[in-house]
Parts: sequence; C-alpha cells; structure tokens
Amino acid sequence: MVLSHGVGGSDESVHSTFASRYVRTSLPRFRMPEQSIPKEAAYQIINDELMLDGNPRLNLASFVTTWMEPECDKLIQASVNKNYVDMDEYPVTTELQNRCVNMIAHLFNAPLGVSETAVGVGTVGSSEAIMLAGLAFKRRWQNKMKAAGKPCDKPNIVTGANVQVCWEKFARYFEVELKEVKLSEGYYVMDPQKAVEMVDENTICVAAILGSTLNGEFEDVKLLNDLLMKKNAETGWDTPIHVDAASGGFIAPFLYPELEWDFRLPLVKSINVSGHKYGLVYAGIGWCIWRTKEDLPEELIFHINYLGADQPTFTLNFSKGSSQVIAQYYQLIRLGFEGYKNIMENCQENAMVLKQGLEKTGKFNIVSKDNGVPLVAFSLKDSSRHNEFEISDFLRRFGWIVPAYTMPPDAQHVTVLRVVIREDFSRTLAERLVLDIEKVLHELDGLPARVPSGDLAALAAAEASQKEMDKQREVISLWKRAVLAKKKTNGVC
Repeated sequence: MVLSHGVGGSDESVHSTFASRYVRTSLPRFRMPEQSIPKEAAYQIINDELMLDGNPRLNLASFVTTWMEPECDKLIQASVNKNYVDMDEYPVTTELQNRCVNMIAHLFNAPLGVSETAVGVGTVGSSEAIMLAGLAFKRRWQNKMKAAGKPCDKPNIVTGANVQVCWEKFARYFEVELKEVKLSEGYYVMDPQKAVEMVDENTICVAAILGSTLNGEFEDVKLLNDLLMKKNAETGWDTPIHVDAASGGFIAPFLYPELEWDFRLPLVKSINVSGHKYGLVYAGIGWCIWRTKEDLPEELIFHINYLGADQPTFTLNFSKGSSQVIAQYYQLIRLGFEGYKNIMENCQENAMVLKQGLEKTGKFNIVSKDNGVPLVAFSLKDSSRHNEFEISDFLRRFGWIVPAYTMPPDAQHVTVLRVVIREDFSRTLAERLVLDIEKVLHELDGLPARVPSGDLAALAAAEASQKEMDKQREVISLWKRAVLAKKKTNGVC
C-alpha cells in the first residue's frame, strides 16, 4: 500500500490560476498597477477579455488576411524580434524585401530591363504606400512649377468619392486639395470623363481605384489613361495617374490578365497594393512600386549610416517588424503564379455561390459586379419595414460580422451590406451564411415595422397636428355643451 505524505513548510500555492487572488480582484484599467503579477495570471486575464472579441474568420467586413499556413506562422514567430530598418544587421531580410519589390513590379508589368532593379518599398499597409506615392507626385509637380516660374502653393488631386479614407488623410495632412468626382445611383465608381474634366494645371495626379471598397468594382484605368493623354496633348500638361490597387492588385493579374490597368499604360507612374489583403499576409504589409527611378524624386530619399552602413530609406515611420516582409516572400515563392491564380478563382467561385443564394431569396438587389474583387454587396429591394442595418445587427447573433453602410455623395440614399470573400471563406461557410440570412429575414418579418429614420420629423409633425386637432375638438365640444345648456335654461324660463 502506498501512502502519500504532505510536505511540511511547502511554499507552493494552489495551481489553479482562477483560485489566485490576481484574477479575483479588478486590476486598474487606466493606470499601471503598483505590483507585479505572475505571468500565468497576466496571460489568463488578457486571454479572458480577448474571448469577447469577434472571430476574425467570421469578420466579413474585412479585406485583411485572417489565415496563413502553420509553416509561415513559424517564420513570423521566429522573426518577430527583428527590426526591419536595421538593414546592416539583417541583410537577408532586406534582400527578401527587394525580391518582393521586383516580383510585384514584374507582376504589374513595370518596364524593366533584363538586369534592371525595380523601384519600390515595403510599407505598413496601403495607407503608408499612398502617402509616399502622393508625396512623390506633389514634389515632382512642385519642381516642375518652380522651374516654369509658376506658383506651387495650391496642389490638388482628383479622385472618386468612393476612395478609401487614407486619401482624405493624405490630402489633409499634406495640404493638397481633394477634388472628388461624385457618384450616382447605379454607378458607384469614378467616372473617367468627369475626372479628366476636373483636372487642371495644379493637379498632381488622378487616383484610380482597382477594387472599390464599396462594391469591389474596378475603375476603368485604360479609359482614364486615354482621355488624360488627349487632355495632356491639348494643354501641354503631363498629369499622371496613380493606381490604388490595395484590393485588386493581387487579383487582376491572375483573374483578368488581359485587363490593362498597370504599367502597360504610359501615364501610370506608381501603384500601391496591400500584401495583407489578397497578397495573403497578416496585417500590416503594403507595397508601393514606381514605374522608373525618375518618378521617385531623389530628394525624398534619406541616407543614414548610424545603424552600421549607408542605408537609403523612404518611409513615414522608422522602426517596424520584419515578420510581414518575410511572410510575403513566403507566399510569393510558396504559391507562385499558379497558386495565387487557384486561390483567386476559388474566392470568385464562392462569391458567385453567395450571390446566387441571395438572389434566390428574392429580397435583395446585387450592387457588386461579377468582375472585380471577390465580394458581394447587396441591398434590400424593399426597406419600408426593415433595413440593412437591422440585418447586420441580427447576423451578429450567429457570429457573422457583415457591415451595413451608406454610399458616398451623391448616392448617400443607398444603403448596402457587403461580404468580402477571403481565402479562408469556404463554400460551406457561404452556404451557411445564406441560410442564416434567410433566418434573419424570417425573424424580421415577424417583428413590427420599424419607423424609418427619415420619417421621424414627419411623424413628430403629424403627432403635433393630431394633438392640435384634439384640442380644437375639445374646445368645440365644450362650446356646444355651453350653448345647449343656455338654450335649456331659456326654455324653462
């Protein structure tokens, strides 16, 4: 028989984290705590709160990659402590970035010679890439205007009203007027004809969107290029084009190889793309590629040597992690052209499955296009009883995050729901989403009709009018009773 013995004087505490005092009392939220706590307790406290976050794979609002292969996860973890900017200390990481830049430049048909190196940079998402591209256009325009002896204090940029907010940030932060081409119902991208009409001598570039955030549609960059070339020839200007390919840059080359939107068009001087979207890398990595060295003014490039060697740098920030650059290189060599093509085709097919399922309900108009970013944007045919925001809210009960939003001017009266199809959104999930949307529609049909927000003022006015009429009826009723009473009195007398 084996007997167990207690160890006297042991300082071991109960091993259950939840039995410890650290998770039984509240920690200060906005001040650093005075005392340290065990690592297990710190982990558990944070992990418990994070359980209340949404499931990233069910976040259908986001274009950002939410799944990568375990082998790439290992590479990310192994390099998470490397500061990318220290190029002398981590020369291989720098080399991998240069390889990515050249691969993407060739994918976008940059006019490079056999041994010529592409001009580009890795960034923290497309937002930084757009800032850098905008600064390059602004400086080139300023240099040109100064050389001609003309004022250079009022630059502008022409875009559609459907641009992502980072373009508005660029315009505000760097003092550039943003001239937006308004949208219209049924046409939710920039009209090239109207855009060219807005171009003047102070326009630093026209920004075209390859994959609108609103409905995934590709803008007609080829038509924009042709119209702008004609205007440049007539005016003597040389207004260029930037293509914001944040969403579509890793889609068009594989699904629509014949579509001319990139450096095959002579006025396209720079392109940005998000590696963390359909580049299939976790957030946040972006890329900005220039057509030639001449399109990136040398005075914007800094050369530093206090990290060990001469290092050219053109970024808004300084330090950043190396892991996303390494992850991008992994995806490019792991998948190759064939792998990316297969994934994009699968995403597009799943988008069609979702679209057809929604159409079968008979309740929705499809706002997105079949050709473009693999997403489905849709709106209710009849929103008199319930609207898209209510559908979005009810879908969260099933775990789905499906955004509802209004279109920009002049189509702000149109409200849509949008589902982004990413690599990890399988056909099974697409079919399940349709079933859950049908459940939501059935549940909403059983609820009382909502009061449309636009009718609140009319409803208040109607209520006030009704109250006034009730008062008048009451006064008339009292008057009638008084008259009748008087008549009766006279009769008796």
